[in-house]
Amino acid sequence: MVIGAGPAGLAGAIAGGVLGAKVALVERSSVLGGALINTGTIPSKTLRETALALSGHRSRNLHGVDLSLRRGARVADFLYHERHVKATARANVAERLARLGITRIRGSARFLATDRVEVVPTSPSKGRPRELRARFVLIATGSRPARPREFPFEHSQVWDSDEILELGRLPRRLAVIGAGVIGSEYASVFAALGTKVDLVDGREALLSFLDREIARELTRAMTTLGIRFRWRERVTACQAPGRGPLRLRLSSGASLRVDAVLVAAGRRAVVEDLRLEAAGLSTDERGHLQVDAHFRTRVPNILAAGDVVGFPALASVSAEQARLAVSTAFGYRLKEAADPLFPNGIYTIPEVSTVGATEEELRTQGVDYVVGRARYADNARGAIIGDRAGLLKLLFRREDMKLLGVHMLGEQATELVHIGLMTLLHGGGAEELHRACFNVPTLATLYKDAAYRAQIARDLR
Repeated sequence: MVIGAGPAGLAGAIAGGVLGAKVALVERSSVLGGALINTGTIPSKTLRETALALSGHRSRNLHGVDLSLRRGARVADFLYHERHVKATARANVAERLARLGITRIRGSARFLATDRVEVVPTSPSKGRPRELRARFVLIATGSRPARPREFPFEHSQVWDSDEILELGRLPRRLAVIGAGVIGSEYASVFAALGTKVDLVDGREALLSFLDREIARELTRAMTTLGIRFRWRERVTACQAPGRGPLRLRLSSGASLRVDAVLVAAGRRAVVEDLRLEAAGLSTDERGHLQVDAHFRTRVPNILAAGDVVGFPALASVSAEQARLAVSTAFGYRLKEAADPLFPNGIYTIPEVSTVGATEEELRTQGVDYVVGRARYADNARGAIIGDRAGLLKLLFRREDMKLLGVHMLGEQATELVHIGLMTLLHGGGAEELHRACFNVPTLATLYKDAAYRAQIARDLR
């Protein structure tokens, strides 16, 4: 049995179906896909692509090309493609579940024992609760946006990151609270469409887990896009009258008048209705379940994957966790463990992707390293697409030029990072990149340029 039909739940259910198990998939929502398809990963990235197209942003540096008239597009134009993509993704998932014979059950699940779950329909008219028994149970209930008390979410212009997809009109001025991944992505989307965006965060810099050079380049690019960063600030009050602008009071004493507020203050695991105590389980203070290397909880037949187990809470990693958990439970060794190397994709404008160690981590570890950089501005494909700010940064161990880290900012960064990922997974380095022959003109040749520069920097030291 799988509880939750987000990226982890769907991957786990499909893995069980492929292995020939009888699978029940329990989901309280009327639609499949969780945040992956409905409120997060896919729709937010679809909105990003739509914003780039409607704003003419991609043509900004193409000589003689002006698509600025597209800024007159309506909200309906902005959301049409996003809704079409979501509908297609839901249909594809439903078709695959049906093909594998997976039983879908709508309702809220709660444990009665380690191997028994009661499913309560979403309303009394949908029937009575039913009891299910399973050999294995996968908890994949995901997470929901945190809602700080300072914000009146009942107001039509105060949104969390799930509700933002239901906006009725584009705000002229938007305050985004929280400069994490979600806040930074949406700030970029709205800024590209011409909205004046204030990004408010209590920290001192953007996305502290990134390589600092890449984070600085991203901050510079987002500032050029028109985003105003308000660091070391928190919202102490939000006044939201029935009509007119909203007013935010900040910890510094400053105030903001905006048309709308997006609160992106993190997410919390959805576990409160599961009655985990009936199965002998409990969570930490953040609502996360503890699991072993194969994503088994302390109750061996109960598995957990995705946001309910905490970091990194990425759709891609969540799916890998669930596949590993289910295949291992049924005695099929898909792989020994989840690999600690995984790419992180951030769909800001410009997008960022990274895998492996940062410069800061290597310095802390005392590793002697060398850096190779290649800029889009010096690359033929970069000139063709008009991306002047893009950067690929490779980190190699000086001794043997083994690749240690890949950090990229610019168009298609989330695609191109996989070249570096595969090199890292196979223990490769500069030699492999020297040997490789890439198509020209492509952004992939940035890898060769960066590797050459790093090699020369080492050899001429």
